[in-house]
Amino acid sequence: MKTVRFPFERQRSGIFGTVYRPVARVDLWSTRSCGWVEVVMLVDTGADYTLLPRTYAAVLGISLRTQCRRVMTAGIGGTERVYLLPRLQARLGSWTRRIPVGFLDRDDVPPLLGRIRCLDTFDVRFVLHETIFALPRRR
Repeated sequence: MKTVRFPFERQRSGIFGTVYRPVARVDLWSTRSCGWVEVVMLVDTGADYTLLPRTYAAVLGISLRTQCRRVMTAGIGGTERVYLLPRLQARLGSWTRRIPVGFLDRDDVPPLLGRIRCLDTFDVRFVLHETIFALPRRR
């Protein structure tokens, strides 16, 4: 079975000293540059869909006003306005997907790789400080 692997990222924590976070390098298609833009994302199995800070809309050539739908989302930090783009071309290793992506109205949050049409299409495992993505076997 073909897999893509990413080591966890070591980061400082004010509470625990050092923590290891599951990240993935995901390429997103930019109409602005007519090419792929690499984004290091936190693999978030609790996120319904992929979320990016507002800055990425400009980098990817996305108009929040004309291409996205405004929705409210709720999470551990409360409710927030999100600009939801129904489909954006994403690449993880050699696999590509068209995934829904939300853009937050701020830039102080990390990019989050979510489940819908992305993580839920893979067998995702967290093993010994490594995230492993594999396509599930057909039944």
